[in-house]
Amino acid sequence: MAVIERDEGPLGPDLGTGWRQPTTRELFHQPLSHLGLVDRTLTRSLGYVLFSSFSSIRGLEHVLPDADPFVLALNHTTRFEAVALPALLMYYRGGRRVHFLADWNFQMIPGIGLLYRRSGAIVVMRKSARPRFLNALKPLYAHAESSHHRALAHLRAGRSVGIFPEGTVNRDPARLLRGRLGAARLSLEAGVPVIPGGIRIVGGDARRPQLALEFGPPMHPTAHVSNSVTRANVRAWHDRIMTEIARLSGRAWEPTP
Repeated sequence: MAVIERDEGPLGPDLGTGWRQPTTRELFHQPLSHLGLVDRTLTRSLGYVLFSSFSSIRGLEHVLPDADPFVLALNHTTRFEAVALPALLMYYRGGRRVHFLADWNFQMIPGIGLLYRRSGAIVVMRKSARPRFLNALKPLYAHAESSHHRALAHLRAGRSVGIFPEGTVNRDPARLLRGRLGAARLSLEAGVPVIPGGIRIVGGDARRPQLALEFGPPMHPTAHVSNSVTRANVRAWHDRIMTEIARLSGRAWEPTP
């Protein structure tokens, strides 16, 4: 079974307080009924390699499958999170994916492209590749629909979506970037809550950081405004979301004037 315990059972009063790294036996016996053999093997193998990089995890109860659909919005401290979080969530959600928005150019990295595809990532085409000549390959990864419309379709079908609103890795230990409005817009248009998340670097190094992760309680939009959403609606909701991410990550954040 997954290592989520309460006082009355195998794990602690709070899912965060009681979290510990799964043992090898637990990793390879955790039921992942929503995944095929290849994806079960990949998820367990990634867990074996990556879960030791988390020193603590709090609030897992907020991202379990009975909370679907939701928009998970977190700060972005290292590239490591883009690989580790989808695997961690699949493990604790019994194989149910959270579909993260991810930059297209990382699919060209051997191994990462495979992980993107198996985790159900929603590829975002906005950024330019480095070096620039690799942009010639961009059409190979393009999708007929925009990333926003694909994410919205997942939410309306009852599946959850993950976003790093800062839009890029932010290594400033004190301040969050102002962020993009996509998470707020998706939440309003689909009428689903936002689960805020905070990631703190508590040790390790740039290549293998030690992370503390906390998921906050769901934040419900005041109204489902669907396609009538205005920029003012989105901006106000975005400000609330980023303020909560700042609290959970121990960083400061200031809205756009």
